[in-house]
Amino acid sequence: MKRVLIPVAVSLLLALLPAPAGLAPHAWLYLAIFAGVVVALVLEPLPGGAVGLIGVVLVSVLARWVFFSPQELAKPGFRPEQAVVGWALSGFANSTVWLIFSAFMFALGYDKTGLGRRLALVLVRRMGGHTLTLGYAIVLADLVLAPFTPSNTARSGGTIFPVIRNLPALFDSRPNDPSARRIGGYLMWVAIAGTCVTSSLFMTGLATNLLALELIRTAGGVSLGWTEWFVAFLPAGGLLLAGVPLLTWWLYPPEVKSGRAVQGWAQAELAGMGSITGREIALALLVGLALAGWIFGGAVVHPTVVALAVIAGMLLGRIVAWEDVLGHKQAWNTLAWFATLVALADGLARTGFVKWFAESAGRALEGVAPGAASTGLLAAFYFSHYFFASTTAHATALLPVMLIVGQAVPGLDAAGFALQLALTLGLMGILTPYATGPSPIYYGSGYIASRDYWRLGAIFGAIFFAVFMAVTLPWMAWLRD
Repeated sequence: MKRVLIPVAVSLLLALLPAPAGLAPHAWLYLAIFAGVVVALVLEPLPGGAVGLIGVVLVSVLARWVFFSPQELAKPGFRPEQAVVGWALSGFANSTVWLIFSAFMFALGYDKTGLGRRLALVLVRRMGGHTLTLGYAIVLADLVLAPFTPSNTARSGGTIFPVIRNLPALFDSRPNDPSARRIGGYLMWVAIAGTCVTSSLFMTGLATNLLALELIRTAGGVSLGWTEWFVAFLPAGGLLLAGVPLLTWWLYPPEVKSGRAVQGWAQAELAGMGSITGREIALALLVGLALAGWIFGGAVVHPTVVALAVIAGMLLGRIVAWEDVLGHKQAWNTLAWFATLVALADGLARTGFVKWFAESAGRALEGVAPGAASTGLLAAFYFSHYFFASTTAHATALLPVMLIVGQAVPGLDAAGFALQLALTLGLMGILTPYATGPSPIYYGSGYIASRDYWRLGAIFGAIFFAVFMAVTLPWMAWLRD
């Protein structure tokens, strides 16, 4: 019962407080509901999809008071009950939401054909002598794909996750079970943390990076190149990539440390599976086509369309049955959860809260020295991602505002500051279970408990930001000298 009452109490307490100066009352009430939803996601009185749905419904019912301004309501012919429906359902039209769903379907195909188990057994046979080496293998796989795959959801969720989710069972580690900590939780966290770093390391490692470059060019008048981006983040990125498996080993240690005996068992299991089957080959070809489409087809076809086309191919080839798709509760739950969260996070910008927050941060730094001002603005930009369920939405809403605020600070290098803002977009994906596309996939795997995910997100988020500030900023200053 406490897990139900606490989120309600948080929302009511905030709602009863007066709105801060400069923030519209309806935006403050909306924030109160959003805060209650986030607390409920942490405590999990209900599944995430149900929490998100309740939040969207509550806002929709109270839209006249919490979503629309008095000026909007006063417009002739304006019908709030119709306008709010479009917002409430907008998350289900989001391309990233369906790409996340597709990743679960890819994993289903790996399960049904046995290809996932085969690949997992090969990985264990070669690098399964120690859990730490498995962690580094996962990071290396992401690193190899990242420069050519602008969608981290496609890269990590659609390519890496379907394979590594087969690894824990080989060590008797099960989802939604105390045994999840044997090895499954460790591997899943290494995978999501690693992809957040590679998303910042390469300009082409995250689709939002390319959007950020355009926003910087139009709003800040600064043009940045691939090499300039890579060189600027390389020292911090290399340090973080080398440290992610080891940090996770210390902060979220697996119970299984080594398994040399498992390597022999994996070899025997592979022999027992026999030769690769036609269905496995068909799935491998479809996944290869998806990867090629994600890498080379960006100018012709959207990554989500590529993923949905592969699912259609899986159905046509009878790799999976439609009943299997319908029965995948985890995939449908994650779709509902993330779709509602996308809408709820978008509402923060829609009601004016995000703009108020950014402008308040800028005013608080007036008259501050350039170094301190850039540090404060970067911290505000980075940690405000708790309010967003998409790096794209974050960049669109906040990046132009932060650029304008930064340009107003005397002595602040506008070009360097713009690049620093953009470089944090991948890293901030580690903060929450909804921070970036692959996050709901690993969160929904059942291997990382909700409280653990939020705790690790805060710890790794702080570490990532600290390393970025301590390494990247001095490095960029040295490069300019």
